[in-house]
Amino acid sequence: MLGAFNPLNTFSYYVRLCRELRLWQELPERLFPERLFPGRAAAMFLEESGDISSMPEKLHLDISYNERIRPLLDAVDTLRNLGVMKEGIQLPSIVVVGDQSSGKSSVLESLAGISLPKGHGICTRVPLIMRLQSCKSQETQITIQYSGITRSISEAQITEALNVATEEIAGPGKEISNTPITLNVSKFNAPDLTMVDLPGITRVPVHGQPQDIYEQIARVIKQYITPKESIILNVLSASVDFPTCESIRMSLQVDEKGERTLAVVTKVDKAAEGLLEKVTVDAVNIGLGYVCVRNRIGNESNAQARQTERELFSNDPHLSKIDKSMVGIPVLAERLMKIQALGISKCLPDIVRKIDTTLSKRQAELNSLPRHFSSSVDATIEFMRLMDSIKGIIHRLLIQGNTENFQDEPEMNCIACLTRMFKSYSRDLLATNYKSTGNLLVEEVNLLEEARGLSLPNFLPHSVFLNLLQSRMVSFSERSRDLALQACDYLDKVICRVIDLQTECYPQLQSASRRAFQALMDRKKDECVRYVEDALEMHKTIVYTENPSYTEFLQRMQEFKKRFMEAINQNSSSVEIEGMGQIDLQKVPKTCDLLEAALEMKMSLMAYWSVVRIRLADDIPLHLRFVFQKIVQNDLVSCIMKEVMGEDFTKIGNILEECSATTNRRRNLIKSVDLLRESKSALSKIM
Repeated sequence: MLGAFNPLNTFSYYVRLCRELRLWQELPERLFPERLFPGRAAAMFLEESGDISSMPEKLHLDISYNERIRPLLDAVDTLRNLGVMKEGIQLPSIVVVGDQSSGKSSVLESLAGISLPKGHGICTRVPLIMRLQSCKSQETQITIQYSGITRSISEAQITEALNVATEEIAGPGKEISNTPITLNVSKFNAPDLTMVDLPGITRVPVHGQPQDIYEQIARVIKQYITPKESIILNVLSASVDFPTCESIRMSLQVDEKGERTLAVVTKVDKAAEGLLEKVTVDAVNIGLGYVCVRNRIGNESNAQARQTERELFSNDPHLSKIDKSMVGIPVLAERLMKIQALGISKCLPDIVRKIDTTLSKRQAELNSLPRHFSSSVDATIEFMRLMDSIKGIIHRLLIQGNTENFQDEPEMNCIACLTRMFKSYSRDLLATNYKSTGNLLVEEVNLLEEARGLSLPNFLPHSVFLNLLQSRMVSFSERSRDLALQACDYLDKVICRVIDLQTECYPQLQSASRRAFQALMDRKKDECVRYVEDALEMHKTIVYTENPSYTEFLQRMQEFKKRFMEAINQNSSSVEIEGMGQIDLQKVPKTCDLLEAALEMKMSLMAYWSVVRIRLADDIPLHLRFVFQKIVQNDLVSCIMKEVMGEDFTKIGNILEECSATTNRRRNLIKSVDLLRESKSALSKIM
């Protein structure tokens, strides 16, 4: 078991691991900072490591992982094959990047001891995941995997197989694809490595390449090198100026300090002079250092290529000055194995935690989906549960003012929204007073003139009062009907929103529920409008009140009546009367014998209108609230049940058939859960 990976608690384990992986030179300063291992810890490192000077200076390619490291790499490869990265879980990877024709494929050939496609232009058009594994058998085993296909091939068939797979994935042209090909190579003395080779970077499209070839390649590369778990293996040609390399620019965008970037310098025999300075000065922040290599040329065998490489770095007057810990394919293989081993060890606990967290999340999402029904009884139970849920939510919104399910939707706060509508209506009503806007008392005098002889001179004609009241209410009838329609439309939207949310997994039930509710709402809307029209008609045709405010208002107006008549008799120009404002007496018909009766009629109408306004401002909103409450408590569920089931309770199962989106979501969640469980099982075997 690897343990909790606390550096202080597992120090001895890491020292033993590093000794097995030949990490004596780099570990103290690079991987174990002094702040973590001061004093006694440093002494402990030396004691555990032994005499560094007596250790071998290099490893050969036949060095493979010990029994504890190989399962780690297998587990990560298993997770990669399972597709756990689709769940947002990043895996430690060695990502090979470089400008076009920098020698990327040749480096991989040298590490694997096999031949890969080479030529002019872009040879790698899709990500190539290469799994190298050392085996004791002299027989090489190679398999290729892509698009759900797995087949065994020979070394001689590698190039053809990769070309066929690439064309199937990316097409026969020069397009780039993000779908990977996996090449598994189990070979005697091969290094235990898993690397991802990406298309070479080119800025200028040639040979039929698409115009946005650079953008296509950049998107693929950034996707692989951006995760902090990725180690960037940047392949550079010795003949170029490193700071100008596009691959360096891309890697610095995601790894500014170069802490996870290792540079491989190829074609050293073509630009040997000045190379020592380029790899030691490090002008481009290569935190994991440089390794200079000579790739295989022409028909050289791997053994011949390695021998020529050793002779080159030993005999060339410029290259021989480069430290031996920085040259050769064997050194590169050793360095990559060390980095990969420690990278996996560092990331593994976090991967386990992310798999557990994601699995719990996906399982919760799956459990939240509506279940399948084995019988009409189960479907009926679910239907009744949905109806209770709809009724309960609307009751909380409309009656209790509880908006806990719609915190981010202020328009679902029914009490607040309806109150604003009713207050606006009330303000409009109360604003309709009898302030003087024209010739005061002219209308009253004219109506009284027309009614002469219909009643005794000392009695105000009832018909005149009704005519004046009706003319006042006509202007407000439309506003009252609009209030009823506005409130009903608002309730319609709220209830439809709740129905849609609660039945989103059942499209047939959703459609039937909305259809039933719309029919109910149309009837209730007509009822509300009829109530408003009846209320208005009642006030237009019947005059009645026991409200004491009517008498009190008239009593207050007597003093103003007295002042008004005195002002008329004194030929004053104006007078102020409560509820009517400043009155211009120049426009009052002073010579008419009905003037005092007209004023009395005006005051009576003002007193009664103040009662009517308050009555309407309360009665219409009160009736609307009462109708809405009855809809929720009595009518909604029953009308939906009648629409959905009628007399045949057996068809409820068809109504509750889930939509295709829910079916697809369920299928995808099941796949995710199975994938994560399998990933967790793969890790548990080595943990």
